[in-house]
Amino acid sequence: MLRDIGLHVFKNMRDRLMRSVLTIISILIGIMAIFALVSFGQGLSSYINEIGQQAGADKLIAQPKGFGPPGTSSSPLTKEDFEFFQKANDVSEAAGMIANQAEASLEENKPGKWVFIMGMSTVPSEQRLIDEAFGGIGMLKGRNLKSGDKNKAVIGYNYQFENKIFPKALELGDKVFVNGIEFKIVGFYEEIGNSQDDSNIYITLDDAEALFNIKDEYDFIYLRADKGISPSELAKRLTEKLRKEKGQKEGEETFFIQTFEQLLETFGTVLIVINAILAIIAGISVLVAAVNITNTMYTAVLERTKEVGVMKAIGARNSTILFMFFMESGIIGIIGGALGILLGYGLAKLGGFFAAASGYALLQPAFPWWLIVGCLLFSFLVGAASGYLPAKAASKLKPVDALRYE
Repeated sequence: MLRDIGLHVFKNMRDRLMRSVLTIISILIGIMAIFALVSFGQGLSSYINEIGQQAGADKLIAQPKGFGPPGTSSSPLTKEDFEFFQKANDVSEAAGMIANQAEASLEENKPGKWVFIMGMSTVPSEQRLIDEAFGGIGMLKGRNLKSGDKNKAVIGYNYQFENKIFPKALELGDKVFVNGIEFKIVGFYEEIGNSQDDSNIYITLDDAEALFNIKDEYDFIYLRADKGISPSELAKRLTEKLRKEKGQKEGEETFFIQTFEQLLETFGTVLIVINAILAIIAGISVLVAAVNITNTMYTAVLERTKEVGVMKAIGARNSTILFMFFMESGIIGIIGGALGILLGYGLAKLGGFFAAASGYALLQPAFPWWLIVGCLLFSFLVGAASGYLPAKAASKLKPVDALRYE
């Protein structure tokens, strides 16, 4: 019997092919949008989780309070603050960094691009700490900065390509001018995945202090907690001790200390909100599709009133009629969902390709199994639920009235 109902449903869909196709397209668009948008959200979540795993859970970061774009803080961390962290109990390593914007160009006294200049330590252990904090990046070519380097630079991944930052691609040994000062390129960092970080220029702390006319100031201080020490508890203790040492009242500190777990949780919360907004936008398309399916099934009931009357006259039960129309709308939904997943996959892959080409390799979609199964199940339920009321109306028709229907 189930086989006969299935054949009958497909026959009716084939006989009304154009209407079925248009209804399938309406749900296809909604599922395609949901699948593509959610896949990017999942890709971002995977990227953040990967960075968290590579950075490790033992790291903290100290920053000036009210810190905005690099170089905008009015109360930078000081050399005394850095030494405080170095001597603090349960802190195994500390590394300071200067961050500011400057104009980089290929020729002296020629207009260039405004990028972030990062002044970093030449101590290998401190460099490892900073590299891990950036998600475990390493050297792609050349070498890192070392003691004694003057006017040397390690530059980001994107400088290797034409028209990404400069018209020409740069190589080891090339020169770049920062605020008119010449720096020789000694290394390239691996790709981080976003255009801002991949366009950074890294120089020594001494060169950064001379470039920006500052002394013993830091925009970031990265810390590593000793093994077995809770980073969140350590952050509280360090905050309290440094506040007292600086003579500042509680709540009026000019700095804050955050664990990387807290930082990633903040990003995670933002991603949840973004994913919810994207799902709502895509859900509007699905709602329109549901209304379309309902309209289609009501029309089908009216067109097939006599057919329903004949089926009831030869013994079909109300439940059989209900199931037939219910299944038809569900099949329309699942076909639209399957096609929507295929097109959404292609759209997401294409979007990921263009994002990577634009310097945003972190914007790559992810396709967990539950997203595929969930979209298929959701599309079936939307279709079936949309067809329930028309199916109910069909099952309630009286055989005599249905046979007389014109």
